[in-house]
Amino acid sequence: MNDHTPNRSAFESRLRRIGAERYHDKHPFHALLHSGGCDIDQVRAWVINRYYYQSRIPMKDAAFMSRVDDPALRRAWRSRIEDHDGTEDHPGGIWRWLRLAEGVGLDPDYVASTRGVLPATRFAVDAYVRYVRDQPLLAAVASSLTELFAPAIHEQRIAGLLAHYDFANPQTISYFQHRLTEAPKDVAFGLAWVLDHAGTAEQQDMAAAALVFKTDVLWAQLDALYSAYVAPGRIPPGGWQPGEGLLG
Repeated sequence: MNDHTPNRSAFESRLRRIGAERYHDKHPFHALLHSGGCDIDQVRAWVINRYYYQSRIPMKDAAFMSRVDDPALRRAWRSRIEDHDGTEDHPGGIWRWLRLAEGVGLDPDYVASTRGVLPATRFAVDAYVRYVRDQPLLAAVASSLTELFAPAIHEQRIAGLLAHYDFANPQTISYFQHRLTEAPKDVAFGLAWVLDHAGTAEQQDMAAAALVFKTDVLWAQLDALYSAYVAPGRIPPGGWQPGEGLLG
């Protein structure tokens, strides 16, 4: 037991270093967004493309749960689906994201249709859903651990949006406020599960690789967004064009 404790601690430090080095809070698009440097069409492009990721999270979690034999793990995991899909009595994260879309002048039905999502966004997000569906459970759970690093970016985003954008108010940015309480609950469970189930060097390598993969998924989405709407500003065929999908 004494031999295992330092190894477990070192493994957790390894996972946290991955976030410190690779999490997408370091992407230049986020620096632009949080400082007020985005114009409204760049914000709209972000909202449209990020919706595709948000909408696939419960699908990813449902695919994961379909493979889990342990009822306790399924019970712990299914709250993630409700957090995003909502329930009959409480709206979820997808509903809140569409309120943000409305706040920036987009038609929520257009955003929900996923028309205009960049091809690279689709490829990255769909790859994540397949990864969680097909990889060993340990890798699937470990890929969710980017949530370890999410509260800091949500805090930065809330402050930055409220300070710099007229559309930002407690209603339009409520998605991020809710994630400040939802994400820590999820990641506490997920981190403990990964630490408990990665008992060999090979399993720890698998979990670390899964977390690296997920940071790549998030980074790739912002690379596509930056290339299409910031510099060089080359929107690929099928990507959202400013002026499309607006309210009214």
